Amino acid sequence: MSKELSRNERIKEASEYLRGTIAEGLREEITGAIIEDDAQLVKFHGMYLQDDRDLRAERGRKKMEKAFSFMIRVRVPGGVCAPEQWLTMDHIARTYGNGTMRLTTRQTFQLHGIIKSNLKATMREMDEVLLTTIAACGDINRNVMCNPNPYQSHAHAASLALGRALSDHLLPRTTAYREIWLDGERIAGGEDEDEVVEPIYGKTYLPRKFKIVIAVPPSNDVDVYAHDLGFIAILDSKHEINGYNVTVGGGMAMTHGEEETYPRTADVMGYCRTDQVIAVAEAVVTVQRDWGDRVNRKHARLKYTIEDRGLDAFRAEVELRSGVELAVAKPFTFTSTGDRYGWTESDNGCAHLTLFIENGRVKDVPGGAQQLTGLRRIAEVHGGDFRLTANQNLIIANVPKEKRQAIKALVAEHGFTSGASALRRNSMACVALPTCGLAFAESERYLPDLITALEERLAAHGLAEDDIVIRMAGCPNGCSRPYIAEIALVGKGPGRYNLYLGAAFDGSRLSKLYAENIDHGAIIANLDPIFAAYAGERQDGEHFGDYTIRAGFIAATVNGTDFHKDTGARR
Repeated sequence: MSKELSRNERIKEASEYLRGTIAEGLREEITGAIIEDDAQLVKFHGMYLQDDRDLRAERGRKKMEKAFSFMIRVRVPGGVCAPEQWLTMDHIARTYGNGTMRLTTRQTFQLHGIIKSNLKATMREMDEVLLTTIAACGDINRNVMCNPNPYQSHAHAASLALGRALSDHLLPRTTAYREIWLDGERIAGGEDEDEVVEPIYGKTYLPRKFKIVIAVPPSNDVDVYAHDLGFIAILDSKHEINGYNVTVGGGMAMTHGEEETYPRTADVMGYCRTDQVIAVAEAVVTVQRDWGDRVNRKHARLKYTIEDRGLDAFRAEVELRSGVELAVAKPFTFTSTGDRYGWTESDNGCAHLTLFIENGRVKDVPGGAQQLTGLRRIAEVHGGDFRLTANQNLIIANVPKEKRQAIKALVAEHGFTSGASALRRNSMACVALPTCGLAFAESERYLPDLITALEERLAAHGLAEDDIVIRMAGCPNGCSRPYIAEIALVGKGPGRYNLYLGAAFDGSRLSKLYAENIDHGAIIANLDPIFAAYAGERQDGEHFGDYTIRAGFIAATVNGTDFHKDTGARR
């Protein structure tokens, strides 16, 4: 007797390729929400139905409907954005959204606070500047990430081109998006409609979300081990790409108290030539489409498929479907996961300025930094482009010499941070409260204050300029990729967090639980003596995560496997 499919599978099956009753729900003026089934389907269109949790109690007392609105996420392969597109996003944020833009850990934009009646106007404005939100969320391949600066080297230009090609190849083919949001006409399929409409995904798409990244060593700025599918560029002596190592099975999400769910770092499956990447990627996607768990959504990511079936069996099926025999993986080295801040020169005579955007939130602060206004003014005069990073930061790219002083002046005038501490520069947080319905605790609104407190303790121990990666998530789903941060805080309840330590600075090793369900004071009390010991006992060049294992703060083994050295210890 076969097990019953999850509810989401039935929703997708009945949706007519992601249409559902979304169009009808948009015309329903009595509520700011849409029905529950359509709330699942609109994720494929790049949006989530949310409400302001800060207002729930008050509105509940007044017998009012929740303050519903939508979060919209844009699909921007490689994070590259023209000034005209930036200005459009800025206009939408101020006109229809909550007056801020958010640069996400998936190298794209999120807009918050857009009410239902403004959705179609928002989507039309984006479409006019060739932006789209299709497949930015949902059970499908999402925004493809790579190093965002193609002018840094030929290798980075090639990785961006590949990222765009992967994104285009794995886009859904349904015309539902254009019909619903842009008033397009439906194109009917034939007898074999699945093959016509969705030749890769079929009628029910993937069992769960799917994420692809491309990394160019020595920088692991995209956190390649944290994703379903990754491609690690292998460079020759001239720094040109010969091909890619293929990684599979990474994923961050887990559920508190459920040991059968866990974060996992990806396995290196093999090596392929550049001209084989698209075929390999499609094969990985289709194997997961057919082998992934469609009964239990908590067990539906590729990481569990590989755990259940084994890497050898998975590789064999990918090779069969792609027609590519993967070679033995080639050596490479990562040295960091962060961004390089400030000005850098490139061979084309232009310069690039990487700005620190704390937690990715671009906003104007009353009496403080005016980042939203500043970047709007820069976009009005900038002839290059903007490049969003996977660390929630921003590159003002391709600035010619004659424009450099003007850009510098605008950056200084609008209060962009130039002196952030090393800890703050290496920080990330998810949105969490008040808009994320999954959050147990604060993240974006709290992490800056926690860092301020930790900066004081680090300075007291002479560690103010030491690069330590810290990340915070409001729930265990881990959108800020906390489990591969040297210090990770994961929300457990209001004002309380689980503390994880021991991850590798290069993002290749998971952290482990160190303290559970602790508050602000306990976080500092737990970390302060470890900072003190690290300052006095570390070896030359030893990173904080490595030290916590060597010094015994974190166990050196996981299920009997050497945790300190082995990147194959996935759980």
